[in-house]
Amino acid sequence: MPVQTSVRPPPPSSPSQQPGSDFARLSKKITAAGLMGRRPGYYTARIAAVAALYVGGWVAFVLVGDSWWTLAVAGFLALVFGQVALVTHDAAHRQVFRLRKASERSGRILGNLGIGMGYGWWQDKHTRHHANPNHAELDPDVLPDVLVWSQDQARVAKGLPRLLGRSQAFLFFPLLTLEGFSLHVAGVRALADRTLKNRTLEGTLLLGHFAVYLTALFLVLPPGMAIAFLFVHQCLFGVYLGSIFAPNHKGMPILTGDDRPDFLRRQVLTSRNVRGGWFTDLMLGGLNYQIEHHLFPSMPSPHLRRAQVIVRDYCRDLGISYLETSLITSYKQALTSLHRAGAPIREARASAALSKA
Repeated sequence: MPVQTSVRPPPPSSPSQQPGSDFARLSKKITAAGLMGRRPGYYTARIAAVAALYVGGWVAFVLVGDSWWTLAVAGFLALVFGQVALVTHDAAHRQVFRLRKASERSGRILGNLGIGMGYGWWQDKHTRHHANPNHAELDPDVLPDVLVWSQDQARVAKGLPRLLGRSQAFLFFPLLTLEGFSLHVAGVRALADRTLKNRTLEGTLLLGHFAVYLTALFLVLPPGMAIAFLFVHQCLFGVYLGSIFAPNHKGMPILTGDDRPDFLRRQVLTSRNVRGGWFTDLMLGGLNYQIEHHLFPSMPSPHLRRAQVIVRDYCRDLGISYLETSLITSYKQALTSLHRAGAPIREARASAALSKA
């Protein structure tokens, strides 16, 4: 649906009376505040901490051994895998390293080898999402693959989206248990695409991850326990990842066709921030400052909190709607939007049932 920008006439000292685009002026403010500078010390400490947790989790897995307490280790490793994914995300955006080769190398080691996620496939998909967030035709994250994200999509939905669409709000979190498996499958399927860069390297790293992972499970645990560990680990990993990304854009305006505001408004109006303290920053990896991240993707995540003050005030001066909610409210808004999007499917089924009666 079209986005209402609600822009009021600027006051005499408004940024819009200054030369350059609205975003260019904001960018100058952010740069002047030093918020685009690298943070090597922070990322060295963060990567070391995540690596220690990763190694510690697998050591605990071996020490616990043939015991159902190993499922607690599976839950712990699900959180650690999510943290690895968040560091991979930062590396892909060149928040960690300024140079492209170093960023891609670290991304493949963390993503492909570390957690079995196809880095090249994900980076291409994520780049297209950043360019056109919540655009029904251009953002791969809102294509009707399993769920429908708008009533227009619901009206023409077929197959699985139509089957799930009427109850998708209730199914959303249960379906996230499959997200970890989906990432693995998508990464492997992408290897068949000859346009994928460094396809051999990506495939080798993915194969290495799966081989070591499955060998460790079935070597240390009896078959039934190994399968239980795999499902608990991967299902909780998927729920954690989905819970991180769901608040960012779900339930925000969906753009269609030529409905593309300027860069500043396109990023702000389709994104949602999540309030919270240091624990929220840690668990969501800084993506709770989704608006600032979309405006400045290469900004190191520890700078996002400071950038928020500048961006929020700037949007207020321009009369641009800036949304920030609690985590629970963000989920409520996302699920409400999903339920509303599936209305045409429910109505069609109700009409069909009445006609049969």
